[in-house]
Formats: sequence, structure tokens, C-alpha cells
Amino acid sequence: MSLSSNGWKKDQTTNSLPEVFSTINVPVYGSFWRKLLAFAGPGLMVAVGYMDPGNWATDLTGGARFGYTLISVILISNIFAIFLQHLSLKLGIVTGRDLAQACRDNYSKPVSFALWILCEIAIAACDLAEVIGSAIAINLLFGIPLIAGVLITVIDVLIILIFQYKGFRYLESIVAGLITVILSCFTYEMIVSKPDLFPIIAGLIPSAQIVYNPEMLYIAIGILGATVMPHNLYLHSSIVQTRKFERNDTGKKMAVKFATIDSTVSLFLAFFINASILIVAAATFYSTGYQDVADITDAYKLLTPLLGVSLASTVFAIALLASGQNSTLTGTLAGQIVMEGFLNIRLKPWLRRLITRLIAIIPAFIITLLYGEKGTTSLLILSQVILSMQLSFAVVPLVQFTCDKRKMGKFVNKPWLKYTAYIISMIIICFNAYLLYETFKGWFL
Repeated sequence: MSLSSNGWKKDQTTNSLPEVFSTINVPVYGSFWRKLLAFAGPGLMVAVGYMDPGNWATDLTGGARFGYTLISVILISNIFAIFLQHLSLKLGIVTGRDLAQACRDNYSKPVSFALWILCEIAIAACDLAEVIGSAIAINLLFGIPLIAGVLITVIDVLIILIFQYKGFRYLESIVAGLITVILSCFTYEMIVSKPDLFPIIAGLIPSAQIVYNPEMLYIAIGILGATVMPHNLYLHSSIVQTRKFERNDTGKKMAVKFATIDSTVSLFLAFFINASILIVAAATFYSTGYQDVADITDAYKLLTPLLGVSLASTVFAIALLASGQNSTLTGTLAGQIVMEGFLNIRLKPWLRRLITRLIAIIPAFIITLLYGEKGTTSLLILSQVILSMQLSFAVVPLVQFTCDKRKMGKFVNKPWLKYTAYIISMIIICFNAYLLYETFKGWFL
């Protein structure tokens, strides 16, 4: 199939998330801050994916085993995320396509279908992490058995639907509220754990021992591989189109500018939360001889006795529950965007959410029933491995499209951004390949 003059094999048929497309007004002649406020929101929804329960295990392990050393890895991962999310929002704003639609309109049907399957597996894996994280939090806070907690997570389908029909700003407000809860919880944990300031600052500088120490390298790659979530690239390219701005070069330039500010600030907020998890683990476990703590439940049980503060464990569990519920909300949207974008078919939101949730609940239910707490921890790690496997299949098309002048016009990636995107992509691909090798080599050797 030959390419059209705009670089696409197929013409665009429908808007991304048509029920909320261009529904949030942006003041044409407003001040800088009014425009920024109008564009604020999508960045926070994307940032949720960088602080979901799946990241907690690697951050806890990194802090408990190696102190503050791996903070630099979280920072580097965050910088990578900022670059990739910028490319994602730019693709959506400039082309009027989300990443799933762009893949459908550019690749052949077999390739597009394969990418869809891979993405659906990744979303199910991400949903699995949210189910387990929420179930663990419910168990820790209320004493409800894990198996019942897994089943309770189905109820959030109804809660999400109630707010989804009220408007997109309601969803963004819920996300912002839950992020505030998580931020407040870890600010409290940071205060009561009393970490050492100078080692934290030193930890921001990459250390050579990260490369030379095999165990540290493995955890570092795990942090990097689990940080950039593939479904976030699809999500961001869609939800930036909820803003109502002129779809000409001037309007697109303004939209890219403010959406990038929103995204960058939000992702630095995610960096603070992720770094806080590692710092609290380092201050609480590494310095007290509990370096083997890597399990969320063990961390919960030890926080209060080690810190001598009665609320430490409860606040930790509240943050985990807020993290799981927040990720649930954005995962719902990502699933809708991916299915509609790749297949150009629409399901009712409740049906799409229920299908995705059941796919996640079934393995979580079985593993919890058979193996209990330890099984859910292994399942949480496996979900991150699956996400790592899919990431390259989202990053490569994104970089390809935004580097194509026919598709992007004057908004095509500048040379410095293009080569930076290539380098980041290669690093992510190589590190994820290494992570997969280390994870599965015992199966075959």
C-alpha cells in the first residue's frame, strides 16, 4: 500500500476518545497561567503509571539492599520518561492520532494486529499489578484475606463508570486527589524515617559500582525497565486531544508547549514519590540490618516497630491503596484507547473494563488461592517482566512516527531530539533484553 502525501497509508476515520475529544476549553487570549491550568491534567494521569504498585517492589528492594545508591537510576529513568512522553503528546497533538491509531494507519493489518495483541497483554499485566497491589493494601488495612481483596477490586468498575460519565475533568480531579494522598503519605514517611541528606544527594550521581556489582545492576535494570510503561505512551497521545484548541500550526505549537510543561512537572512529581519509596526503604531497612526486605507486606509490618511511629505502617498501606486505585483508572482509559485505535471498534466502557479486570483477576485469584502472599509477590514481579517485553514495541513506532517529516511536518523531531530518542530507545531495548535474559535463563540453563 502506497503512502499518501501526509505519510500515512490510511486516512484517519475517527477521533481518539470521541466522547471527550476537544471538550475542555483553552482560553485563546488568556494569560500563561490560565492556559497552563487548562492543559494541566493529562500529565498527572500519565504520571500515575510511574508510581503504580508494580514499581514498589523494585524501589523497596533497591533501597533495602543498596541504600541510596540507586536514586540515580530512578532519576535517569524519569528523564527517559520525560522524553518519551513528550514524543507521545506531540504525536497526538500534531497528527490528531493516538499511537494506536497511528500504528493502524501506518502498518499492514497483520503487523497492526500483532502490536494490538502485545499491547493488550501489557495492559492486562499492568492491571494484574493493580489488582494485587490493591488486594494487599486492603488486606493490610482491614485484615480482609487476599483472596477476598482480589474479588473486591471488581467493584471499582462501577465507581469509575460513575465519574467517567460526568466529564473528563472529573477523572483528572480524582487522579490529582489520589496523587495528593500518595504524596502526603510519603512526605510523612520521609519525615519520620529521618534519612541522611548528604547520601541522598550523593545518590543522585551515578556510581560505577552499579555496573560492576551484578546484583545491583540487575535491580537497576529492573527499576529502569519497570518505570516507563508502554500503555502510557498510548494513553498520553490520546488524552492531550481532550483540549479544545485551534488545530492549525499556531494552536498545535501552543498545545505542545503547555502539554510538555504539564507532563514534565507531573513526571518530576512521580520521581519524588518513587525516590521517596527507595529513600524510606534505605533509611528504615538498609541502615538497621534488614537488607533482605523486598516484600511489600514485610515492609508494612516492619515500618512501625523500626521507626517507632504507630502510623508509619498504616500510612504506607493507604499510599499503596491509592496507588492501585489510581492506576486502575488510567488503565481503563488505556485499554479503551488501544482497542478502539487498533481495531476501530468500540465497546461500552463497562464491558471493556470488566473484560480487562477479569483477565487480571483470574490469574491473581488462582495464584493467591494456591500460594498465598508469596505467590502474589512473584506474580507482581512477573507483571513487570511482561511490561518490559512489550515496551520496545511501543517505543519504536513512536520514535519512527515523530521522526518522519511527512507525518509531523514542521513539528518533526529536531536532530538533537531525534538522536536522543534513538539512544534512549536502544538503551531501553538492550536493558530490557538483559532483564528478560536474567529472568528466564534459569528456565533453560
